[in-house]
Amino acid sequence: MTAEETLAQIATEVSVCTACTLNQTRKRSVPGEGPANSEIMLIGEGPGFNENEQGRPFVGAAGRFLEELLAQAGLKRTDVWIGNVVKCRPPNNRDPQQDELAACDVYLERQISAINPKIIITPRSIPISSATNNGPGVGGTREWAMTPPAMTTIR
Repeated sequence: MTAEETLAQIATEVSVCTACTLNQTRKRSVPGEGPANSEIMLIGEGPGFNENEQGRPFVGAAGRFLEELLAQAGLKRTDVWIGNVVKCRPPNNRDPQQDELAACDVYLERQISAINPKIIITPRSIPISSATNNGPGVGGTREWAMTPPAMTTIR
């Protein structure tokens, strides 16, 4: 299966996922988007209001800010793959809970494996701790955590 096919399959699975309670309040799942051969992955914490409405990551004010940051680096939104640790919006925009992180973990691991980026960028602490399993994520170190040569957190 190609990376594009894997990402499409994950998006389909996410759209009908009931592994945690976030599915009960979602309007649209937000599996992520971008080129399957991207060298850069940007992984956020979870969808917000606008993302829940549109089914796309980092839209609205967050999306405009992201596009400004990418432009400063000489990149466009279409150059990077953008997703979140959890694929459905947590109620009241709260931080994702342990069971929600665990439920979406399988999707994120498969996305990272399919894309195999050189760089993973996380704008908050939960995604990087989930990606490396040092913190609120599910226990143990993942093999892929060492695959990308750089994991960066921006604030």
